[in-house]
Amino acid sequence: MVDALDYAATGATGANFFTGRGEQSARLPYHELRQQARILARKLTGLGLRKGDRMGLVAETNPDFLVFFFACQYAGLVPVAFPATLTLGGHEAYVQQLARLIRGAGVSVAMASSGYIAFLLEAVDDYEIKFVGAPADFDKLPAGSNELPTIEANDIAYIQFTSGSTRFPRGVVIKQETLMNNLTGIIRHGIKLRADDRFFSWLPFYHDMGLIGLLLVPVASQRSVDYLDTREFAVRPRQWLNLMTITKATISFGPSFGYDLCARRLRPNEASKYDLSNWRMAGIGAEMIRPETLEEFARVLEPAGFKDSAFLACYGMAECSLAISFAPLSQGMETDCIDANHLSLHQQALPIDPAHPDHARAKRFVKCGYLLPDFEIEIRDAAGNNLPNRHSGTIFLRGPSVMTGYFNDPESTRAVLSEDGWLNTGDLGYQVESNIVITGREKDLIIINGKNVWPQDLEFLAEQQPEVRVGGSLAFSVPNPSGGEICVLKIQCRQADPVKRSELISRLTGIIRNELGIDCYITLVSKRQLPRTSSGKLSRSKARLNFMAAHDLDRLIEIADENELRKSIA
Repeated sequence: MVDALDYAATGATGANFFTGRGEQSARLPYHELRQQARILARKLTGLGLRKGDRMGLVAETNPDFLVFFFACQYAGLVPVAFPATLTLGGHEAYVQQLARLIRGAGVSVAMASSGYIAFLLEAVDDYEIKFVGAPADFDKLPAGSNELPTIEANDIAYIQFTSGSTRFPRGVVIKQETLMNNLTGIIRHGIKLRADDRFFSWLPFYHDMGLIGLLLVPVASQRSVDYLDTREFAVRPRQWLNLMTITKATISFGPSFGYDLCARRLRPNEASKYDLSNWRMAGIGAEMIRPETLEEFARVLEPAGFKDSAFLACYGMAECSLAISFAPLSQGMETDCIDANHLSLHQQALPIDPAHPDHARAKRFVKCGYLLPDFEIEIRDAAGNNLPNRHSGTIFLRGPSVMTGYFNDPESTRAVLSEDGWLNTGDLGYQVESNIVITGREKDLIIINGKNVWPQDLEFLAEQQPEVRVGGSLAFSVPNPSGGEICVLKIQCRQADPVKRSELISRLTGIIRNELGIDCYITLVSKRQLPRTSSGKLSRSKARLNFMAAHDLDRLIEIADENELRKSIA
């Protein structure tokens, strides 16, 4: 990465930062980034740090993070990005999260900007650390007298904590050579950069797509990038469209919920005031892709010049640096419509007409494209057998962008990474003529009476109800005391009237039974009561744990009895 920034600094490009009101707040050309990073790197070496020591960085969307990240690269330190967002538990929960990450990474030095330094100081209160402070505190340090170390391909480039959507976050170790291979694959093969391309991002720097895809890719390719803070996007999602209009950016990525949030906030006839004709690559990834969401986004923003051919589905994960596959460019979103019942019962994706009379059987999955060069893939069943085309199983990958392992966690590493380099992704999917299709997470799969049920299907049915917003539900299963599983659907409901809340539960119970053939226990929660990961994604595992902690064995038996009662009434 030091070579990448050295190269970027020879051009006239750089990073720009915008406020939630669309005003430019900071500008950082790459030549200035290199100069500041090297100066800071010498200060860091003066702290007596050794090559390979970890530095924790609270990853706010500002120029400081870029300077400190690259200072670590020049100083031979390993940057570890920490979330810059308060969790639902507020102050205390966030401090505890920071403390766990600090100890988990074994950091020797840490930085946070003024808005988060108080939390960071509290998190290291009883932890032995060489130095902790805000950027101004590091500026006061004297420059070290040692020469900056030589950075080699086998050195660790960074540690990326996973989002923790299935368990507590683990530190993914990515080496310089591993990272550069992935960046090369993205730039040359995945997005095939053009000379006039410009990036825009509202994704957080502590997320793999935000860090690798929209910070390091622009640097390594010497392209300019414009940033809007994630929190500002959440409050004013239309600024994404406004700033794409102003900057004439050509490339921007996001998860499905970002496109949905943006489209829903648009007022009638407002789209025509934006100009999105330059947006040639609208990437989608980071979570299950909902085709309906993207189709609505394209429909609403057609008056702004947005073309649905710009959609670019991709598949990636932190354990593979970032990118694994990309759909073909300029062809838009392609879906595979299959018989959902057959997939659920037999784990085989049989094509079906979308207009099938039994519409509940027809389910569309988005094709996530083809592997980057030098990646290998196998779809395996529970016994480890390699499956043929259109047979669904667990996705295993091997390639030059796969992690070394989880930091200081050999047991977790052995659980997912074999000695010959095959990574168990934990994702479920199948292939259609080498095209990857993702159907869900293995640990999220719900099995009721031997039938596979995808939580996304339950959540989709819930979010079609007028009382429920998109992204306002979580489905999971909990153990039934009799030995089976109970399906649970937790919904953030906007309706306060008890009668209408009861009507929603009754209506949705019937819909789920008719559509999916299962019974589901539905519980309504108040605003912001659905747990999320550090990267902002809804967490089914946390919801499951919270539910089980709040319901004792007797209550679970009652729930099972309620489902049996509902069944007998039906």
